[in-house]
Amino acid sequence: MTRIAVIGGGRIGEALVAGLLESGRLTKDLVVVETHRERADLIADRLGIRVTDDVTDAAVGADLLVIAVKPGDVDGVLASLGKAELGDRDQVLVSLAAGVPTTRLEGKLPAGFPVVRVMANTPMLVGQGMSVIAPGRYAREEHLKLVTEMLAAVGKVVAVAESQMDAVTAVSGSGPAYFFLVVEAMVDAGVGLGLTRDVATRLVVQTMVGSAALLDESGQTAAELRAAVTSPAGTTAAAMRELERGGLRSSFLEALFAAKQRSAEQGASVE
Repeated sequence: MTRIAVIGGGRIGEALVAGLLESGRLTKDLVVVETHRERADLIADRLGIRVTDDVTDAAVGADLLVIAVKPGDVDGVLASLGKAELGDRDQVLVSLAAGVPTTRLEGKLPAGFPVVRVMANTPMLVGQGMSVIAPGRYAREEHLKLVTEMLAAVGKVVAVAESQMDAVTAVSGSGPAYFFLVVEAMVDAGVGLGLTRDVATRLVVQTMVGSAALLDESGQTAAELRAAVTSPAGTTAAAMRELERGGLRSSFLEALFAAKQRSAEQGASVE
């Protein structure tokens, strides 16, 4: 039986707990730590689980300690965990705090304490997240398997070396914002072509949903599916020519490089 303590009852923490409860993965022995009373009461009523404001109390006996707070609040959580009797069993710390390296976490925990760093994204709020995990120095294969099983309740999971986390942040962590910007631009263009905003929004959103499902389920690459839609000298070819002329590929390349660099800078600033 696995006990999970989620420290932080914000949207991401609540989404993870809700996904675990709905999927039945691991166990329903869950506790959330939330210091804001109104938010704590809301989570307790909505999910029907125990909510406490005491990190130490929640940590005792937990197999997975999940930090789901903002990076600036991590030190406070670690200080509270320092008061708990950690390390007397095979516990694992899982950090969803963006930009916080495993070495910083390990340095404030008992020697040899296993840590797994996670970069998740906001689609986990609807069970379609992309979570990327990176092991710390002391995390073993069984720890990664357990963390993967937990995160699979809210989407898909892949593992990388921690040195790749800045690139992961640029691609999938920030990725939803790029997608929403493209949707916004297409809706505005549709309005410019004479459609109502409601109709343009419905057309674009369903086109994106359907296209993503086709890409996920067809077994074909994005390039192959794009080619199948692009008839020679047709309407799609005309549109693609303008997108290429506008530098779409190079813009994405530069954007992701900038995001990767900023992620590295932020990670350095919190060490």
